Amino acid sequence: MREFLVEITTTVPEGTTPDEVHRRGAAEAVRARELAAAGHLARLWRPVGELRSIGIWRATDEHELHDEVLETLPLRPWMTLTVTVLEPHPNDPGQP
Repeated sequence: MREFLVEITTTVPEGTTPDEVHRRGAAEAVRARELAAAGHLARLWRPVGELRSIGIWRATDEHELHDEVLETLPLRPWMTLTVTVLEPHPNDPGQP
């Protein structure tokens, strides 16, 4: 599997009810756990004071990442994504 750095900014459309925001947020948490269990979501961070997330995601290729992983997120219609394909660095201290 390849690794991808994915930056996600979620913007709730004006006029969306709090109930809809809560419903989608709860569904998003469930889906994130499912994707983590399947090996697609490796790590997820939120920068201090910001309403965006940064994560390490895994997929066989960009097609799978977009079409079969990220598009399944309940908040996806409200998201702006920046995807960076990663490769190992020869000086990575975490590499055996």
